[in-house]
Amino acid sequence: MTDSTATHPRGRVSGPIVSSEHLSHRAQEQSEFEFGLIIASHAFTRWMVRCMAAAGYPELGSLDVLVLHSVNHRERAKRLADICLVLNVEDSHTVTYALKKLARHQLVQGEKHGKETFFRTTELGRSTCQRYAEIREDCLIESLSSLGIEPEETSRLASKLRAMSGIYDQAARAAASL
Repeated sequence: MTDSTATHPRGRVSGPIVSSEHLSHRAQEQSEFEFGLIIASHAFTRWMVRCMAAAGYPELGSLDVLVLHSVNHRERAKRLADICLVLNVEDSHTVTYALKKLARHQLVQGEKHGKETFFRTTELGRSTCQRYAEIREDCLIESLSSLGIEPEETSRLASKLRAMSGIYDQAARAAASL
């Protein structure tokens, strides 16, 4: 909700929703954005896990789902470093664990090429991603279209989020050096 849609139980407009007012000395709207991002992140994580459970894998976590889709993308084998880069994951150990878990479920397989291991989805992994896509179309895409947001607007928002993630990454590096 934004400041224009947030309402008090008695119908009055209550202003922006800011979960960390103590951080909002000069940028209340940034705190409002961050709160929206937190809520959206948790909802998206919950969605991925439940969609994958509906596709037949209730034991997979959100990172496992992201890694599976990343490996399946464009049907090309990928190295651990490539997966971490695309997903913006610093701790490669978490992705390694996800790959091992996916391999145990026979959704991905690793192929050694010299010192590097390249991962690709198995036939079962590809069909699982396809089932996930079907469930996504049925349960999510139809509902999102009811918001009336044009595809171009969604694309523009995605671009802004990627740009803002770069700013947050830069700020994280700066904070680590303090």
